[in-house]
Amino acid sequence: MGIQSAMFSGVSGLNTNSQAMSVIGNNLANTNTIGFKGARTVFSDLLSSTVFGSGGTAQVGRGVGLSTIDNVFSQGTFETTASDTDVAIEGDGFFIVKEPGNDTPLYTRAGAFRFNEDGYLVNPEGFRVQGKLYDAATGELAPGDPADIQVKNTGLVEAKKTTEMTFTTNLDASAPELGAGAIDPTDRTTYNLQASSQVFDTLGDPHLLSVYWRLEDATTNKWTTAYSYEDATGALQTGNGPDLTFGTDGNLPDTDGDGKPDPVTQDITINPGWGNGSEASQTVALKFDCTQFDSESKVIGQNQDGFGAGNLTNVAINSDGTAVASYSNGTQVNIATLVLGKFKNPNGLELAGSNLYTATTDSGSARVGLPGPELGKIFTNSLEQSNVDMGQEFVKMITAQRGFQANSKIISTVDELLGELINLKR
Repeated sequence: MGIQSAMFSGVSGLNTNSQAMSVIGNNLANTNTIGFKGARTVFSDLLSSTVFGSGGTAQVGRGVGLSTIDNVFSQGTFETTASDTDVAIEGDGFFIVKEPGNDTPLYTRAGAFRFNEDGYLVNPEGFRVQGKLYDAATGELAPGDPADIQVKNTGLVEAKKTTEMTFTTNLDASAPELGAGAIDPTDRTTYNLQASSQVFDTLGDPHLLSVYWRLEDATTNKWTTAYSYEDATGALQTGNGPDLTFGTDGNLPDTDGDGKPDPVTQDITINPGWGNGSEASQTVALKFDCTQFDSESKVIGQNQDGFGAGNLTNVAINSDGTAVASYSNGTQVNIATLVLGKFKNPNGLELAGSNLYTATTDSGSARVGLPGPELGKIFTNSLEQSNVDMGQEFVKMITAQRGFQANSKIISTVDELLGELINLKR
């Protein structure tokens, strides 16, 4: 019985070392697989049999068994790529994807994403990447669960009319005082400073709006403003803007009590419009964010919130994990932010093929959230490489080979012993 037990111990050794060689072979085969996590085999001894001797009872092992195969979720190195939709995770999180028509979430570390013909962000197998969507009206992240990331405006993005225009300007405290009087855009002597900016109508056509400043009273630091534009007939239309009165520190008054100077705003109405089929009457909030310091009068900045129609030129994922669509009119629209999932026991995940994992009762439920210090940091134009160390795998291959050889030697030796035992009958 003891000799036969040794044979079966050798058989168990052959089986377990064969399994170890299979794991090593799979690791080496996936050395260049994006986001691949290597595995290791853990052996354990089998139940022992009890023998009796003059010194008492003792135990003899009955071989070795495969205890478990662990996935090793150590961080892989990054490869820099030229694709704006390639992303990698530094941390413990996983990207979340779903198969079209299936609500079961799958998890992956491979961030080789792209947009398909329907505008969905997908992995190479066509599974849709999940993210928190932005509200198109507010430009903020919308409440609700993560959903498929999709760029819907793959053609023209519609125009947006100008509703607010801001001029950030310094008015020279030493400018010549022109006194009270009307500002005439055609007479340069009636104003101290002039600036122009484009405004967009509801069709996205640009038009020129000019603004003028006139120092009325240097002792009270009072300035008057005006604006002008050409109507549909080409006639110059003018209107008066708000009065600006600066304090002795050269700043506008603090009207809301927050301790900071506040811009002066006046709504102006462009009527009867531009005559091109756009909205007949357009209201623009004209905002003056000005100072009066002893420096030359100049426009530091001007900004307006309208834009013309534009074609989609590029979609990229930034360092926050946000997919941003860029259009030919210079506008950028936030589409969605990638979400990540993290598990308390990632070793409990079940392999699903194609670099994907599924959650199990052993792994627990995923904690889903936006990229950050806890779930992981996103790196763009990067892909995470396999974490397989070829040197370690070859060393393990040698030990598995020697273990297999040793166990096969046990079987051949026991066979010889059994042969000698049978020869006793002769």
